[in-house]
Amino acid sequence: MSTIDSLFVPDLQPALKHPTIFRKFDSLSSGEAFVIINDHDPKPLYYQLLAERGNIFSWDYLEQGPEIWKVHIKKNDAATGETVGQIAAKDIRKAEVFKKYGIDFCCGGKKSLKQACEEKGLDLVAVESALQNINEVKVAENFDRWNPDFLADYIFSKHHQYYYDEAPIIAELVTKVTDHHGEKHPELQEVYRLFVTLAQELNAHFAKEEKILFPFIKALVRAKQTGNVDELRNQFSIAGPVQMMEADHDAAGEILVELSEVTNGYTAPADACNSFKFLYRKLNELEDDLHQHIHLENNILFPKALALEKELRG
Repeated sequence: MSTIDSLFVPDLQPALKHPTIFRKFDSLSSGEAFVIINDHDPKPLYYQLLAERGNIFSWDYLEQGPEIWKVHIKKNDAATGETVGQIAAKDIRKAEVFKKYGIDFCCGGKKSLKQACEEKGLDLVAVESALQNINEVKVAENFDRWNPDFLADYIFSKHHQYYYDEAPIIAELVTKVTDHHGEKHPELQEVYRLFVTLAQELNAHFAKEEKILFPFIKALVRAKQTGNVDELRNQFSIAGPVQMMEADHDAAGEILVELSEVTNGYTAPADACNSFKFLYRKLNELEDDLHQHIHLENNILFPKALALEKELRG
């Protein structure tokens, strides 16, 4: 049985701790791992590693105090690395390749490309080749040409899933940073309040979209494709849910404006620590994603769905 290298962090000089751990991580090949041993929870290292190396590692606690913390850190290999959902979210043109091969990048989007191909009995090399070749064609994303059901799936895969992945990280960061620096930087108390309010709004909003609006939009598309409008006869009009979603968007937009103002455009103060800076960076990224998300719904998805319902109901 092979042994896994361990690094006892307290023996390192303070200024060398994180650089030494990063060098150790960078030296790993895909699938390799090591264990760090520390005298306190090394969670700040997790955030720094995520910020500087990206989501290419696993982080598993082997021991969690009170005197010793042990963490198993593994560099992801091809089978546990980027998922088909992540691939589609980065470049929606690749979602068309997945659709061609029948690969589910939405509800089944957490599988690796290798896993998805094995389950479908597909040639992994052929699918990878198709994904690579599409990069050679520089085509601007034209969301307005997409069918409403595909656009709804895209919004869930890219924007809803992004929030579900990032919100817990931001929640933990804003709590930690406010606890540590709130007295010196009282604006953090307002940042904390605004983020909690935003998260509550988004959690409820996404649930309504996923349980009510998006299934209704898919039912409209099915009725259009099959010519069978029977399942729509006893349905309420989609106009009510759309109006509610747009009102939610307005409320979220107002919170984002306040967040940007209180954080000075997400500019961390000169004395900010790494966690403080990372928090503001994450909040800024969340705002950018929500702006694109709301644009896709308000200006493309909702008008398409309303027009389709009007056509079907006559």
